Amino acid sequence: MTAAPNPSGCPRVRVIIVSYNSASTLSRAVVALAGQSFADFEAVIVDNASTDGGAQSLTLPDARFKVLPLASNLGFAGGNNVAARESATDYIALLNPDAFPEPEWLANLVAAADSRPDFDMFGSTQIMANNLTMLDGTGDVYRFFGSAYRRGRGTTAKRPYPCGEVFGPCGAAAFYRTAAFQAVGGFDEAFFCYCEDLDLAFRMRLAGGRCWQVGEAVVLHVGSEMFGPNGNFVTYHVIRNLMWTFAKNMPAFLFWLFFPAHMAWLAQRLVRCHLAGQGKVARKAAADGFAGLPKIWQERRRRRTTWRASVLGIARQLR
Repeated sequence: MTAAPNPSGCPRVRVIIVSYNSASTLSRAVVALAGQSFADFEAVIVDNASTDGGAQSLTLPDARFKVLPLASNLGFAGGNNVAARESATDYIALLNPDAFPEPEWLANLVAAADSRPDFDMFGSTQIMANNLTMLDGTGDVYRFFGSAYRRGRGTTAKRPYPCGEVFGPCGAAAFYRTAAFQAVGGFDEAFFCYCEDLDLAFRMRLAGGRCWQVGEAVVLHVGSEMFGPNGNFVTYHVIRNLMWTFAKNMPAFLFWLFFPAHMAWLAQRLVRCHLAGQGKVARKAAADGFAGLPKIWQERRRRRTTWRASVLGIARQLR
């Protein structure tokens, strides 16, 4: 089922690619996007003050594409917000510069969204670009104690790919109703990067939204191109931002019920990081996480009036 054209006359989808020193993969991502069977989109390539010249030297496929250079690096969260804030399209699609969509990716996402008006978020099937036999993930799963993982990551990639409801989409290839994205304020820019997609999904769920995983919306994903999967930069932001996600979004009853488990998870994570030689950065992440809690708590109280989901509804989505 396909909905009527956007009455504003603008394209139905705005695809946002946030690039930071991504010259090695950005061109391939843009070429793959230009080859989509669904053509009614505009693409904004946000350059987060890169120094590698990748965005500046990029050959744009056609007039649907434009580069938006930023004066400073606003991170994944801020870069996407800049491009999404004024969008009048029906949908916003996020695509990492190291994610390469199959030709039917956008068509399948639009079809899923048009036929499921009770869902505001849609996820893609991610396959490891360097090992096409392995899944990189089929949606984000949130644990009751405040950690998260990508469903199916590291398992065999075999059609039919999983579909159905998940907690949230991975931001590497996510799809949102523009109105729902904008209604919750987009990404929390204090997160900068990592787990900001999880925080957004939680806030959209609290506002009454749900997420559908679209099995046949497929991208090949390199992943951790800039910082490596276990680098200090990643470790710092993951620990700090998971702490903030739990504190800001977990409904009060569940917060106090699961708080001991959350603290146990944090202690275990710090020990594991210490044993891996990352003790210093992990301790700093935890310290900064605690230091930021007063502002996080203020944000929680400010948004509490917009919560529409029931405690039971949220609890059913936790694992």
